[in-house]
Amino acid sequence: MSDLHVYDTTLRDGAQQEGLNLTASDKLAIAAHLDAMGFGFIEGGWPGANPTDTEFFARARDELTLQGAVLAAFGATRRAGGRAGEDPQVLALLDAQTPVVTLVAKSHVRHVTDALRTTLDENLAMIRDTVSFLVSQGRRVFLDAEHFFDGYHLDREYALTVVRTAADAGAEVVALCDTNGGMLPHQVDAVVTDVLAQTGARLGIHAHNDTGCAVANSVAAVRAGATHVQGTVNGYGERTGNADLLTTAADLQLKLGYDLIAPEALAQALHLSHAIAEVTNIAPAGRQPYVGASAFAHKAGLHASALKVDPDLYQHIDPALVGNSMRTLVSDMAGRASIELKGRELGYDLGDDPQLLARVVARVKELEQQGWTFDAADASFELLLRSEVTGEVPRYFEEESWRILIDSASGGLESLSEATVKLHAAGRRRVATGEGNGPVNALDHALREALADAYPELAKFELTDFRVRILDADRGTDATTRVLITTSDAQNTWTTVGVAPNIVHASWVALVDSFSYGLLKAGVQPR
Repeated sequence: MSDLHVYDTTLRDGAQQEGLNLTASDKLAIAAHLDAMGFGFIEGGWPGANPTDTEFFARARDELTLQGAVLAAFGATRRAGGRAGEDPQVLALLDAQTPVVTLVAKSHVRHVTDALRTTLDENLAMIRDTVSFLVSQGRRVFLDAEHFFDGYHLDREYALTVVRTAADAGAEVVALCDTNGGMLPHQVDAVVTDVLAQTGARLGIHAHNDTGCAVANSVAAVRAGATHVQGTVNGYGERTGNADLLTTAADLQLKLGYDLIAPEALAQALHLSHAIAEVTNIAPAGRQPYVGASAFAHKAGLHASALKVDPDLYQHIDPALVGNSMRTLVSDMAGRASIELKGRELGYDLGDDPQLLARVVARVKELEQQGWTFDAADASFELLLRSEVTGEVPRYFEEESWRILIDSASGGLESLSEATVKLHAAGRRRVATGEGNGPVNALDHALREALADAYPELAKFELTDFRVRILDADRGTDATTRVLITTSDAQNTWTTVGVAPNIVHASWVALVDSFSYGLLKAGVQPR
């Protein structure tokens, strides 16, 4: 929407994150999400470098229809001593048939001589030949000047010559890369200002987050004159990651007034973050700016009192602009205002009943004193609130008993847990056994087995996180245990809490609440 490029490299640089492995199908799904967000360019990967990326580009030609984004292929300049038109990896970039090709090139003299093992002049020739060849073949060429900021500080003139060479050969953009992620915003500002004045080239920024400044460095570069900004969704990337493109885009648009993304698309930022997290199988960071679950969460009673008057008093933007919403956390720090706001958030107006409000506050503080935590378990709090307001919580089954057996393999570390549950649901007594990798997994299987025909909706529920904390460790094995269980049904995610003298009992409490809450939210009536 503007002259500022928003360039996403989740599928290439983001995929280098430890533990993140994408198939070609995963990449196609993510690319569709990125296009819907309104990003201008999507870097798909390095064709010819690995089978997955080669498959992605081959399938993208038939299966990926982009509405606004432009697909880019990434690769390196030709080899030293060769010709661009005969270099296999350069030809693989042409075979990808993308409108844009992004080349990586050395701009740091020691990387040229020690890592690339060629001369400084030959490196410039490699850049010149490859860029001009691809341009002659009808491609738009962007160049990532690798290790640029470190190279600039070591040999400014050579780094500037790299930029001039690429631009003179026809590169549309030269992205200055903080490859090691060691720069600070004032350094980025000074370098971009100087390079722009000395070369007149169109500059971009590619920042890594090793100093925690990737987003700040990206914003500093844009303010200094860069008109192309690269990053990854959720800040994925090797080591500490890349600049989070959602945060960067929101900062530039909402704080500095750049017209980057249609407002209705920016309002899907939270959805995009979570949708891509589902594909990568990496849980979203709760403290992520703008789109994190905690980004607009308020816990202290003082905040809640002000929020009742005007939400903007403790929020830097309207959360709806990025698809998020304000949340009030309930804890032993909560006052009446916190509980009232949280009740309103959940659809209960407690303001007209001071006695009810006081009762809920007292109940929360009492349970928190015993080790319960509701700021991390909204679902359990809603069940508690419902019980105080209506006098009951829908019960989907009546527990008779449950037990756990653990069979440890002789001489080995592996063990199998077996759980048996006895309960009453849908008019009859049910007894079911489940096996699992640990007692909680076994209880989960047994409970599902017992209730499967009565509540088929349970098949959609998936336990996505399990956390344990020992509350009074000084009591050793007799300590009280708190368990938090997070569950998802592919549409919503909720967390429940259980507290008991042992981990299995606490897990059972949290598991029962999780199933009850999920069924309640799905509109299921007890049978």
